[in-house]
Amino acid sequence: MTSINHITLLGATGSIGASTLDLIRLHSDSYRLFAVSGFSNVQRLLEICQEFNPVFAVIGDAYFEEFKNKINALKLSTQILKVSDGLDFIARHDKADTVVCAIVGGAGLSSTLSAVQAGKKVLLANKEALVMAGDLVIKTAKETGAAILPIDSEHNAIFQCLPKALQNDNTLIYQENFGIKKLWLTASGGAFLHKSYEEMRTASVAQAVNHPNWSMGAKITVDSNTMMNKGLELIEACHLFGVGVDDVGVVIHPQSVVHSMVEYVDGSFLAQCGTPDMKTPIGYALAYPNRIKSGVKPLNLFEMSALEFIKPDEQKFACLALAKQAMRLGNGACIILNGANEVAVEAFLKGKIKLTDIASIVENCLNVDELANELTKSFENLADILDLDKRVRKIAQSMIDCL
Repeated sequence: MTSINHITLLGATGSIGASTLDLIRLHSDSYRLFAVSGFSNVQRLLEICQEFNPVFAVIGDAYFEEFKNKINALKLSTQILKVSDGLDFIARHDKADTVVCAIVGGAGLSSTLSAVQAGKKVLLANKEALVMAGDLVIKTAKETGAAILPIDSEHNAIFQCLPKALQNDNTLIYQENFGIKKLWLTASGGAFLHKSYEEMRTASVAQAVNHPNWSMGAKITVDSNTMMNKGLELIEACHLFGVGVDDVGVVIHPQSVVHSMVEYVDGSFLAQCGTPDMKTPIGYALAYPNRIKSGVKPLNLFEMSALEFIKPDEQKFACLALAKQAMRLGNGACIILNGANEVAVEAFLKGKIKLTDIASIVENCLNVDELANELTKSFENLADILDLDKRVRKIAQSMIDCL
């Protein structure tokens, strides 16, 4: 008889959530949805509760009463909690085996850490958790035995291309017998790869939330188009795989067929390839160390066009260079980078600044005198991380208000 894996899905109403639910449907004999969270999409969260009947559902405090009334009207048994006190609760709940962390931005940090503290199998899509608190999260995972499996397509691809011993213990990555030379993150280049800087500067919100290859939320899509997404992924890769900034390369690959690569000292490149669909990395991590059918359309090698690999222009895509700078400086700089970027992206989406202003605001926050003493600090507890994040956001907002 197949054992049932009980899943807590944080960020259920987003694109990662949708792909995870597709896999649960496909393998309903093996997986059950134990708990879900959303923030403001009441209707979508209600539909998920109707279909999957999770034990718990967490929603933004402002939407709690509306959502609770709808759940009661449908006579559903799901217990409703507020984000303010419910996210960490469901992330660490004893009955959950696997926690999918797909909340976008710094808002997902606390619940991710809670799942790691509880020793869960953590499927990590929230890259900001490692950007802001990589040392703390990885250290905690080693103490509790939590398994962190990346479901970003790029990190998942690298993970698949590593020897099993390194999948189990990233501290071994520099051992000569494994022959690792460099990890390579591929980037699509986004919607502005072949556009000029001036076209980026004058881009509309509608243009910037359109991605040529992937269907993602607005914030992640904007990050992809500024290449901050790749900068955050580079920082995440350093923590996940125990390497330095110079051990991670970034290459633009517009076709998004090669999801990332590992370069070995003997000249070999191992790459993970496939149709661009998040169900592949999520399915791999769900079933690890086994593999399951994902429902993804197979890659047709005979229909593939030529594959391009392009060196990123770090003057045009300044966010990538800023992320490298932050990782070299230290934990504090990475917290500043992330917080400033989130505030700037939100301002852009509201039409308050230009797309190219995002990098300028991030750079100014990294250079502001008020935060100079924080750049190289290491942070060992969540409260201090969140305190710096809060201060950064206020400074970034004041810069935006002055534009």
